[in-house]
Amino acid sequence: MSRRKKANSGNHPPPPSRVKPQRKWYKADLHLHTPASRDYEEPGVTYLAWLRKVVEQGLEIVAITDHNTVAGIGAIRRELDWLTQLEAQGRLTAEEQQRLQEWRSLGNQVVVLPGFEFTATFGFHILAIFPPETSVRQLEHILLAMKVPAAKLDEGSTETGATTDVITAYRMIHEAGGLVIAAHANSTHGVAMRNFPFGGQTKIAYTQDPNLDALEVTDLDRPGRSTARFFNGSKSEYPRRMHCLQGSDAHRLTTDPKNPKRLGIGERATELLLDEPSFEALVALLRSKQFDRVRPAQPADKPFDALDVVREEGPTLMQSFHDSIAQRGGKFDAILADICAFANTAGGVVYVGAKAGKGKLRGLTAPEQVEQEIRRAIQERMTPQLEVKIDVVTSQNAKVLRVQTPKGLDIPYALDGNKFYVRDEAETNLAVRDEIVALVREALGFEAEQDEPTPPPVKETPARPAERTSGRQQGAQRNGKAPRPNAAKTATPAPTVAAEVEPVPPPTDTTFYLPQVGVEIIDSEERNGHRFYTIRDLRNGHIIKNVTRKGARKLWSYAIQQAEDSPVDPAKIQWRENAGFVRVERRAGKPRYDLALREGDALRIFYGVTDDGMEGVWAQFVQEE
Repeated sequence: MSRRKKANSGNHPPPPSRVKPQRKWYKADLHLHTPASRDYEEPGVTYLAWLRKVVEQGLEIVAITDHNTVAGIGAIRRELDWLTQLEAQGRLTAEEQQRLQEWRSLGNQVVVLPGFEFTATFGFHILAIFPPETSVRQLEHILLAMKVPAAKLDEGSTETGATTDVITAYRMIHEAGGLVIAAHANSTHGVAMRNFPFGGQTKIAYTQDPNLDALEVTDLDRPGRSTARFFNGSKSEYPRRMHCLQGSDAHRLTTDPKNPKRLGIGERATELLLDEPSFEALVALLRSKQFDRVRPAQPADKPFDALDVVREEGPTLMQSFHDSIAQRGGKFDAILADICAFANTAGGVVYVGAKAGKGKLRGLTAPEQVEQEIRRAIQERMTPQLEVKIDVVTSQNAKVLRVQTPKGLDIPYALDGNKFYVRDEAETNLAVRDEIVALVREALGFEAEQDEPTPPPVKETPARPAERTSGRQQGAQRNGKAPRPNAAKTATPAPTVAAEVEPVPPPTDTTFYLPQVGVEIIDSEERNGHRFYTIRDLRNGHIIKNVTRKGARKLWSYAIQQAEDSPVDPAKIQWRENAGFVRVERRAGKPRYDLALREGDALRIFYGVTDDGMEGVWAQFVQEE
């Protein structure tokens, strides 16, 4: 008899098998202040009332993140320790007994994590969150190590003088065992530097650092406009996809009726799909690549529907929709084309059985059968072989297939052996010759085709010079290598204009020297009565030759149409140093900007730039809707 059989023989039952925990959605608010923060708006509130409100709001995981202090955490622990000691000595009054019982009852309903909101160099805010057992002394030691003055440890102030820089703070918090979250990244004091006219390489470093676990954003529930969409991994400058969550940043118990932006506890919360409500489960999620397990919390009478969110957002670079599937009529081919394009571009998701917008869902009557057909078609028609993840999501009692396609490891991918597709924003297109060449060069590890050296770039006016770091030319969205602009070759029929200001020295950081979305016409010539254009697609850095107005894609066609029918008048350009605003039009549901760049005697025009493509000096031209 084997040892295993002997161990299980006799009257003793076998050891119980380990059952994998059942995941569920937990409501969390990881950015809460207490009266220990100097700017708390209800200083008379007790800590017990604070915890009572946390539980009333249905929160299951919260973090105390006062400004550069852990005095609030210390106050709570001192009261509990004191009441517990009195209980052990039999000295509790009736009121104290009731208070201790309420502390325990409330504490059993929510996980309270200790932490703080650190003010780094130049005022950027960082949330540091730690395991429940972390002592106040440990937390204060971390704050002292990050140069918060000892005299200010109990002040709870955002003003601390010269402290540690952002990147070092990330590392120190991470090494101390903490969770690192960039506070309100897209807003004031946020590391995403929204609307800053500078900060290319700095912004990349602050939002892509390996020690940063997540970004807290204020627009997680705004389809199509969410900061989370910007950090979805599709941009070559921001290749690391970031977990994004939201917190209330509450400095009061309830929302201020006179100022709805001053939120109360749990008014802007996040739901997290976890095995259990614990610090360890939270860390495991935010350091994973499972991005579908974080969502904005919704009222109980209006549960969150992820499909509703993506449908409202509509087709993008990384998602597409097909209301039905039919091998006749081209819809099945269109689905495969999208899968091929996502594999060749930046990855993406195809929703089958759903169309964009708010209309009624059609769904699929036999999603399992459709899944088998898609898998079989991919295996038979896609070259080389491609692994996709397919599952069923339910919305409005309708079943929809979700086909998740990674960026391929063996590009270029082809359908039926000779059809190469690429994704341009919300469109899937057959790749033209120059795009196929670019895909092959990328696969072989070659740099993008280069033009002549870059002339002195746009002047920026840095508000924080010490934050600036050396950078590289803004470039291809997928291969990270930008073709260098050729100032000597101005697009025909685009005009040229002499610079009206003295030449300015180039900035240290040229990361976003060019817009990141849009099209530039860099040359044209007439052959046999037809005009052929050479364009630079700023979405991916590719240079495409022999483009005609009739055969051009939408954005290419728009650029050619504007250049031919509405040539730019240099006298009407609104200049800010060497960067200029030409016009804005609303196309395909979003504003599209035509912009200008002045380089010596040459004028470069960029057509159809979206908000997402306007960083650095270009951000100043974004118009609020």
